[in-house]
Parts: sequence; C-alpha cells; structure tokens
Amino acid sequence: MSIRIESAKCVGCGRCTDVCPGNLLFLQQRKAVIRDSRDCWGCTACVKECPQDAICFTLEATLGGAGGRLYAQDSAATLTWVLRLADGAEQRITVNKQQANAY
Repeated sequence: MSIRIESAKCVGCGRCTDVCPGNLLFLQQRKAVIRDSRDCWGCTACVKECPQDAICFTLEATLGGAGGRLYAQDSAATLTWVLRLADGAEQRITVNKQQANAY
C-alpha cells in the first residue's frame, strides 16, 4: 500500500501534516510531500482530512496467471478500483462515497 499526493490539487493547507501519526508529511513550497511512502502506516487520516481530495491511498495486488494488477485508490470523496492488464489495458470502477453511504 502506498500514498500518492496530487500536487496540482494540493493547496498547502497543512491539515494532512497535522493528523499524520507517523509525522511523514511536510509542506515544501506550499505543497504536501511524503518523506518516504514505505514508512506510511496506512491509517488514511491524511486522506480523510484533505479538503481538496489531493491525497490518494493505493492498495495493490498482483493477479496470478493473468499478469495484471488490481488496486484500489482511496480518496476522501471516492474509491476507485483499477484493473490493469499485462497488455496495458485498464478498466476503472469509481464509487462516490457520499452516494454509497446514502444506501
């Protein structure tokens, strides 16, 4: 699992740096940066706290014989499942969390 920060969406509010229990996030040139994503605890506090939906948490699995990968990208507003096949073809399913919680 890893964390990804979309710097184009980040406004540098620092809320993610305040909630990270591992103290892994910091601001650099008014953008959030992670020191080393391998040290991330996977608590997703930063994902939940980001008002700009700029932080994505990715969990990846390899599909045995198919040679593809299935991974989830979790952000504050959506959960996206991505299936990437060995030939590079990709399929995505995105669920809006607010709508999903309405059911």
